[in-house]
Amino acid sequence: MESRTFGYARVSTSEQNPELQIDALNSAGCDRIFTDHASGAKEHRPELDHMLEMLREGDTVVVWKLDRLGRSVQNLVALVNRFNDMGVQFRSLTEQIDTTTPGGVLIFNVFGAMAQFERDLIRERTNAGLKAARARGRKGGRPARLTAEQVKEVRRKYDGGTMTVDEIAKLMDVGRTTIYRALEKTKPQEKKETEA
Repeated sequence: MESRTFGYARVSTSEQNPELQIDALNSAGCDRIFTDHASGAKEHRPELDHMLEMLREGDTVVVWKLDRLGRSVQNLVALVNRFNDMGVQFRSLTEQIDTTTPGGVLIFNVFGAMAQFERDLIRERTNAGLKAARARGRKGGRPARLTAEQVKEVRRKYDGGTMTVDEIAKLMDVGRTTIYRALEKTKPQEKKETEA
């Protein structure tokens, strides 16, 4: 079966004109061009999805510029790895990247390593931040909606039997779930006091 060359173009809004990209892709010898009018942040782009469905081994995907294809470095690397797994070649005209050459393969290996490095850095910074917060006596997650004194007050009002959970929630300006959590938190204490 004869191999085909597919071009992919993308502009962020319907007002933008994809002609510059389309002209460049036509000059590169593309048999068919898929054009999306969508933000790169969108997970699914209909024309990209359509092109991916049509690809088969031996085909080539050409873009005018790398940022037209991927939403991020990770997304770009994931797409090119997908092409690679399918036996599909990739070319970017502006950056002169061509996965049929050793140089093109090397660049994408470097991109992949950078994407992994970025993920590791984010994980490292998050863990360091949590560790520092714990050292200062803070736990991760959202801050507590009620102070320790307010939690005791919730228990007192609930045990007094004069107010419902809804009324206590309204009084404390929190949701019912927060009140139930406060009551749950004070339960073990209550048992210990009863036993003593």
